[in-house]
Amino acid sequence: MALKVVVVMGGPSEEHEVSRRSGQGVAEALARRQWVVEPLIIPRAVGVEGALEYARHGLTHARADVVFLALHGPFGEDGTIQQLCEDLHVPYTGSDVLASRLGMDKAASKRRFEEAGLGVPRWRVIDSSTTHAPTRDLEGLTYPLVVKPARSGSSFGVSIVERTEGLAQAIAEAAQYGSTVLTEEFIAGRELTVGILGDTPLPVIEIRPHHGFFDYRAKYTQGATEYLVPAPISADVAAAVQAVGLAAHRALGCRHLSRADLILDTHHVPMLLEVNTIPGFTPTSLLPKAAACLQLSYDELCERLVMMACHETAIP
Repeated sequence: MALKVVVVMGGPSEEHEVSRRSGQGVAEALARRQWVVEPLIIPRAVGVEGALEYARHGLTHARADVVFLALHGPFGEDGTIQQLCEDLHVPYTGSDVLASRLGMDKAASKRRFEEAGLGVPRWRVIDSSTTHAPTRDLEGLTYPLVVKPARSGSSFGVSIVERTEGLAQAIAEAAQYGSTVLTEEFIAGRELTVGILGDTPLPVIEIRPHHGFFDYRAKYTQGATEYLVPAPISADVAAAVQAVGLAAHRALGCRHLSRADLILDTHHVPMLLEVNTIPGFTPTSLLPKAAACLQLSYDELCERLVMMACHETAIP
């Protein structure tokens, strides 16, 4: 009997629409591979608690054999939906509860990276709910700084601050996505990303926005960014970047897939920024682009992840 894959998408985070595009692509790909597919679109307006109950009802009613998680941002990547799948004893794609929590929390993940000996930009955490001047929390850091929410994705609320005068506004923008704000020193260099599939690094991609930095607009506006696949870097540098991506994947305890974002500094040293435990999964997203370099089609990639989830719990 064919197994039913429920593709969960949408959700209550600011990345709802991006998630729906990922999920729609996955559902269509798996259907082409002859899987029994049922999409589960979680509304955005219901909030986290409502989303949890909606997902619980939907997965139970659908009698899912395996879940493909195409969710992004809080609820989808922070361990919440993963814990629900565990409670329902349904296998699911992607990292488990603990790794998802670590990956979503940029401060916690940076601590884990440092413990693993990986190079990261110098960073500090600011609690935007406090009344004291935030510069007190930035001792030892030099401008320019990158200011971002500690628990968000898709570059929502991210700013580059050149001097102290712009710090308060940048913190306020980041704080729209949570009171905990991460600040890190800006590293000049080339922006790279490397996906991990199973326990294997994929080819490195270089990201070149045409204007500014790789913000939400650059990510999701057609033609706003150039992607070089594979990145035009030496074999030695590519191997070093892949090694960092795999080490970061392992440091967080990720499984099945992840994507590490890095800066290759002016000395050709890869500096790790963060790890995405559920990277974008539209047919034109970065991880599928990298997989295509290894002659792994988008449809095959989606199916392979389902098979990994099935193998996790020995589903025949």
